[in-house]
Amino acid sequence: MIIQSFAKVNLFLEVLHKRKDNFHNIDSLFERISLSDKIILKNRRDNFIKANCNDPRVPLDETNLCFKAAKLLQDKFKIKKGLDIKIIKRIPVGAGLGGGSSNAASVLLALNRLWRLKLSKVKLAKLAAKIGSDVTFFVYEAAFARVRGRGEKIHALNKLNKVRLWHILVVPKIHVSTPLIYKKWDDFGVLTKPVSNVKILTSVLLKKDNIFKPGFLFNSLEQVTLKLYPEVIRVKETLAGLGLKSALMSGSGPAVFAPVASGKKAAALVKKVNKEGRPWLTFAVSTV
Repeated sequence: MIIQSFAKVNLFLEVLHKRKDNFHNIDSLFERISLSDKIILKNRRDNFIKANCNDPRVPLDETNLCFKAAKLLQDKFKIKKGLDIKIIKRIPVGAGLGGGSSNAASVLLALNRLWRLKLSKVKLAKLAAKIGSDVTFFVYEAAFARVRGRGEKIHALNKLNKVRLWHILVVPKIHVSTPLIYKKWDDFGVLTKPVSNVKILTSVLLKKDNIFKPGFLFNSLEQVTLKLYPEVIRVKETLAGLGLKSALMSGSGPAVFAPVASGKKAAALVKKVNKEGRPWLTFAVSTV
């Protein structure tokens, strides 16, 4: 079975407070985007689960999220088969784009069919929450969703189903530690307050024109990451120099995206950024 595993960006991310379990409650608006990995699953005759990947930074042991997803289903439903998991990465690792979480959700969705488990999305979502915070979002296969709790409470925004955004996406080749960014957020406290919220942004998206104006897109973690990783500042400055004032970091970074008017415009901007000669990955992406 061959499946596509899509990335996400956070159009809005407000960190509310730290929880007793050391996670953080958030209020966020996720957008699923066209940048994707490919995952190939094959049943094995023994009961071993084996993962391999073209990116050496991806762990292949039991800490791999795809492995965790397969193992969870295998144990819970007493599946006698094993599984070979081949992950072909295109989503940059540890970039704030949810690649690993998306991979895990894709394995859950695919094995539900491959192993004929007949689980509902609600049941799959409960299992997804055991694997990682963002996995639940990808299980619902929604283009846009409001995401709350530690990332496990999902409300698909079906009224946005006809909205298709285009972005230029820039990922500097640096590693940003998500636990470190949240720890520093705890230390620094609330640096900036949003002028919008998910409801306001949803109405803006339906009109589509105001999304290019600064202020509507928001990320609580951005100021923290900018303090610690100046390369992310350089990305934002480069995009601002191209007239993209509403560029925003996704998740804990370092990926930065900016909404643009069309796919043609996104592709042209990718060429312009590439001419800068920076060690950055650049993509033209859309809502899927």
